Amino acid sequence: MRAARLIKMVLLLQSRPAMTAAELAAELEVSERTVTRDAQALSEAGVPVYAERGRAGGYRLVGGYRTRLTGLARDEAEALFLSGLPSALREMGLEDAASAARLKVSAALLPSLRDASSSAARRFHLDAPSWYHEPETPELLPAIADAVWDDRLVRARYRRGGGVDGGRDRREVARELAPYGLVLKAGVWYLCARADDDFRVYRIDRFTSVEPADERFERDEAFDLPAFWEERAADFARSLLRTEVTVRVSESGARQLAYAGDRAAAAEALAQAPPPGPDGWRTVVLPVESLDVAYSQLLSLGPELEVVAPESLRSRFAAAAERLRELYR
Repeated sequence: MRAARLIKMVLLLQSRPAMTAAELAAELEVSERTVTRDAQALSEAGVPVYAERGRAGGYRLVGGYRTRLTGLARDEAEALFLSGLPSALREMGLEDAASAARLKVSAALLPSLRDASSSAARRFHLDAPSWYHEPETPELLPAIADAVWDDRLVRARYRRGGGVDGGRDRREVARELAPYGLVLKAGVWYLCARADDDFRVYRIDRFTSVEPADERFERDEAFDLPAFWEERAADFARSLLRTEVTVRVSESGARQLAYAGDRAAAAEALAQAPPPGPDGWRTVVLPVESLDVAYSQLLSLGPELEVVAPESLRSRFAAAAERLRELYR
């Protein structure tokens, strides 16, 4: 523990011109007295740590000193590639590894380039969760993430339900999984795993228990996580569109249609629709999840859309229009 702290202290001093005892104590999460003792230990070990007293004083390395303790460990190197996702790193338990990796990279850079990390952080930030949803970290995510990194089989219990893996059976099932990869989609974590020689997708927050097995699995090097997710996500989106409605849309309505529901389905429906009539309106057969969902989504187009069929949905729109007329009379 102390050895790792001493190394981190050297790297901190190597990456900055000087640091006060208070700054070092905050970075190392120790007291200022411990910083003083550590600096003395480093000096006795031959590391030229120099202490300057006074208001502008602090600790610094004698000019030109460079440590060779900058090699990245595997978990640090892997975490570095995710360093643009601070919340994801924190949820997977990789925040400390990423911090150490960034520090080592900073220490290895030329002095003129040491502000590169802070410069990038001031210009780019990724906020993964969607609006109006408070992100929650699944309790079992760190354990699953460890298994993903280690290519280790897991024995898990999973609560079935609606989601990317489909179905509405709420029963709990036991599975032995080969966890291939994690996906963070709009603030929700998913596991892509092989089960019974088939790749499937599971919502992390539906796992009720996860037990790492002693044995590891042999990863299929042909497995492409981004391509697999894109295909499954597209399949899932299409699977939700279980019914169709026929609508007429104005030119403005046609442009808005993609924002009222499934964008790909709207684009495909418009591409297959006949040309606009003399009034500029087009008749479109649109796949939708259900009539209730279609009502809530398409109502947002207001007078730029007319429901033609089914009659039950057209009647609901007519009743809504009548209520609006009464409100604004």
